[in-house]
Amino acid sequence: MLDNTLPLLTQGYAWLPDLSRRKGEGPVRTRLLGKPVIALRGPAAVPFFYDENHVRRRTALPEPVLSTLFGKGAVHTLDGEEHRARKAVFTSLLKDAANVTALAQRVADEWERSRKEWADRPRVTLFDEVSVLITRAVYAWAGVPLTEYPEDVAGSADDEARRTARDLVAMVDGFATAGPRHWQARRARQRQEERLARLIEQIRSAGHEPAGLDPAEQGGGPPSVIQTVAAHREADGQLLDPRTAAVEVLNVLRPTVAVTWYTVFGAHALHRHPGLRERLASDGEGYARAFAHEVRRFYPFAPFVAGLAPRDLDWHGEPIKEGTLVLLDLYGQNHDPELWESPYTFDPERFTGREPGRDELVPQGGGDAGEGHRCPGEDVTLAVLTALLPRLARLDFHVPDQDLRIPLHRMPTRPRSGFVMTDVR
Repeated sequence: MLDNTLPLLTQGYAWLPDLSRRKGEGPVRTRLLGKPVIALRGPAAVPFFYDENHVRRRTALPEPVLSTLFGKGAVHTLDGEEHRARKAVFTSLLKDAANVTALAQRVADEWERSRKEWADRPRVTLFDEVSVLITRAVYAWAGVPLTEYPEDVAGSADDEARRTARDLVAMVDGFATAGPRHWQARRARQRQEERLARLIEQIRSAGHEPAGLDPAEQGGGPPSVIQTVAAHREADGQLLDPRTAAVEVLNVLRPTVAVTWYTVFGAHALHRHPGLRERLASDGEGYARAFAHEVRRFYPFAPFVAGLAPRDLDWHGEPIKEGTLVLLDLYGQNHDPELWESPYTFDPERFTGREPGRDELVPQGGGDAGEGHRCPGEDVTLAVLTALLPRLARLDFHVPDQDLRIPLHRMPTRPRSGFVMTDVR
């Protein structure tokens, strides 16, 4: 088998579906980074992939991904009881309905504040502005001050929010590439991990929230995200070291800011299908949620997820040798004509009046979020999109000539222009 690392990097999202089409029936076999690979897709493959007896995460993720997207020692690299103990932190924070609602409301409030400022600007790049407003909202919600220094040292709060948003975006933007984007992502992660590790140490030594938050934000309520992670003990009873704790705080902050991609994809969908705007603007939460599901299905984000076979396995008569890299094709499943009628047509109606099955729609993985490796922030993604997309539909603006192409060879991709708006009202 030829090594397909270079074709993956050059073809991006189209690489694995293209191999599947050429292969026909059955899983795809190839090699990546010299390792044997088998790629699965379809609802029946999802529970197989997320069974820890079939696929393990430890040592599966390459170092460049850990040093940019997830962070070394992250929950994504754990298995078994160790994984479940660490994952409980995320499910307690991100699966709690009150927490999710509070975060979505903060994002909505930041949108309204930002929208008023956009009216005074000749041009607004939606991708940049949404990343900043979500950064402000999630940092306040998580109990993390945007600066650890006095304003005369750090600059304005808006400057700091923009710097932080750029770093969080860079971590996502540079994980699947080589060159400048990748090295920018590494530097961004290093900066943010060092800063958050200092805050973790401050919390542990002082026994309370870090300095720099508005006292009204602290409110005497339940422990914040950063407090919860600082106090978390592993299955062996030990606190996380400060750097690993910082990694896990970032694994709440960074994916929330990554909802920027889906928000801008939503703007792209409305621009391509203006007839959907009025219904999204006025039809209520049910249609907004259906629209959000279709954005997550139709537009590309994660191409696949990966793990290693811990022993010799069998998949519907196909042998999988121990140590084989097992891929679950997310993009291919979300565009599989056997699952979706007209899969390359954007149609929110496919989700009106129904929620997709657990292992049917898998842009953020499959399986059970509590027990397995499915993203626990999926509820946050949907809540934030359900809050922002109708507001976007109600926004009055002009879309000037620009490059709105979404290149499939770039991972993660987005409209090339970032979606520029003028005459925002």
